[in-house]
Amino acid sequence: MVFFICLGIGILTAFIGSIAGLGGGIVLVPSLFFMQNISESFTWATPQSIVGISLITMIFTALSSTISYIRGKRVDYKTGLLFLTGSIPGGVIGSWLNEFIHVDTFLLYFGILMLVISLILFMNKDVFRKDIDPNENGVRIFTLFGEQFHYKVSASAAFILSLVVGMLSGLFGIGGGSIMVPAMMLLFGIPAHIATATSMFMIFFVSISGTITHMALGHIVWEYVLFFVPGALVGGWLGAKVNQRLTGKTLEWILRILLILIGLRMIFQGLS
Repeated sequence: MVFFICLGIGILTAFIGSIAGLGGGIVLVPSLFFMQNISESFTWATPQSIVGISLITMIFTALSSTISYIRGKRVDYKTGLLFLTGSIPGGVIGSWLNEFIHVDTFLLYFGILMLVISLILFMNKDVFRKDIDPNENGVRIFTLFGEQFHYKVSASAAFILSLVVGMLSGLFGIGGGSIMVPAMMLLFGIPAHIATATSMFMIFFVSISGTITHMALGHIVWEYVLFFVPGALVGGWLGAKVNQRLTGKTLEWILRILLILIGLRMIFQGLS
């Protein structure tokens, strides 16, 4: 029974995470805390073990969906590699900090983080960025669906942002996509479809670095990890396929609703 529950959670979280470029951690983490409260079979689930499993699962979610996105030529490799300069070391630091966090504190801060991100998504992107001249130095020109998109990513801003996101990823097991996707859209004007695909490309490498750190700290409950991997592969592939059929506006609304619901649930659980 535990296997089928974990398999179902793996498919659902990877599916949702891949659609929105989040990696699935924002669904998997609260799902395991919920199961811990209602089933004795999940008494092993601590903040440390949950984050460790979440990061391992996201490796396979990101791998599956990234392959699909690469085939669709939607990954901006140059921008993704730029963000990895900060997110990989940040993931290691965050994974180490997770060692010192307790359940109630984890739930409360996780919920607040989700609500803050959802509120950011409601802000007007045009407030944060100006029109980009395609001839300006450093401007990225990306062609998707027969349309050209122009945006510019500052190396220093990318490093600082990705370092913080990487730390939050390692600390909360969320992969960083729930922060990085809105940031790429709002701060740099990257379209939703490119942002989600590039985010999954980044999450693959960030999750590996965070997982290695959690392994070194002994946080991985290996007998349960294998229950989630098949679901992550299937869900990641399905989510990437569905993503290609959605508009950018639809993706933004999916992000907003998901983050608000999960944030409220986690805050309530953390305070109760």
